[in-house]
Amino acid sequence: MTAPGPRPEILTINPYVGGESSLPGVNRTIKLSSNEGAFGVPPGARAAIHAASDEVFRYPDGGADALRAAIGKRWGLDPARIVCGAGSDDLLYQFCLAYGGPGRDIVMSEHGFAIYYIAGTYAGSRVIKAAERDLRVDVDAMLAAVTPATRLMFVANPNNPTGSMLSQAEMERLRAGLPPDVLLVIDSAYAEYVTAADYDPGVKLVDASENTVMTRTFSKVFGLGGMRIGWCYAPPAVVDVLNRVRGPFNVSVAAQAAAIAALEEPNWVEASAEHNATWRPKLAAGLQAAGIKVWPSEGNFVLADFGTVEKANAADEFLRTRRGIIVRKVAGYGLPHCLRVTVGTGEEVGLVVDAFAAFMRESHG
Repeated sequence: MTAPGPRPEILTINPYVGGESSLPGVNRTIKLSSNEGAFGVPPGARAAIHAASDEVFRYPDGGADALRAAIGKRWGLDPARIVCGAGSDDLLYQFCLAYGGPGRDIVMSEHGFAIYYIAGTYAGSRVIKAAERDLRVDVDAMLAAVTPATRLMFVANPNNPTGSMLSQAEMERLRAGLPPDVLLVIDSAYAEYVTAADYDPGVKLVDASENTVMTRTFSKVFGLGGMRIGWCYAPPAVVDVLNRVRGPFNVSVAAQAAAIAALEEPNWVEASAEHNATWRPKLAAGLQAAGIKVWPSEGNFVLADFGTVEKANAADEFLRTRRGIIVRKVAGYGLPHCLRVTVGTGEEVGLVVDAFAAFMRESHG
């Protein structure tokens, strides 16, 4: 007898591994491994989650009409061109399944977000990784990777886990160089944290074409990672496709209520962005002062480069066992010599800087 088997390419996928949340035997764990918002859940969203508990026996609004209206109001977008999902990952999978598939190539950058490869391979596509230049998306390499079979391209801007960003001019050059039948998906999960002046999260390119999509999330600055809610802004034809294939009730009652309340939380985004703009440079400077290379970042995290796999692993072990601090190994992204560190509270930034400094002193004898 033989057991049921999946398509062969499915078994080439390494499962996505999220950041750890706790350490055995540690009273206080400082989690800086998943790029969650530094301030937790907005108070209004917390109240909305509690209030929604009486309604969770009912199916949610399948079209997320009130949430789409709230998103549109917040960013000046047409709600009819917005689709919500159970996290932006949900939508990334739908793009791959709807526009990818056997005989259709997908292009991403060498160190791009892991879900692009996982979802693309799951859909049956060949996923091509274009080489980066100094851990930045290389527009020329991305365009060179396009084949007659290419139908999708993913660009995280800013990118996770490197933190690098493409300017609006570079994004426009990328879009202009792509064939019109290639859907460009701009993953702007960290848009609210960007301080560079020459940045657009994707709205301008979506408005200027029929072949570009922008995805966003409530998991970072809005503090709702555990609720699983994201959204995209897309051309009408793409919206039509997504509404044909997505789950009919893909965003829960509580998630919709929490997201609407989070959008209405006074000064939440502004205060979070200001905090990140203050403490991200302090985190980077502290690690650099300790002798650790830090790559430029526009996200709510920095990428610490230890030069060797052994030293990165030793640093991670020191933080975990000696200080109760969890950061993120990124070997799965082809960066085994690096660790990604989330910008936490001011206290957490101070503690992780002190921990890395202590490790570096100890490792140098």
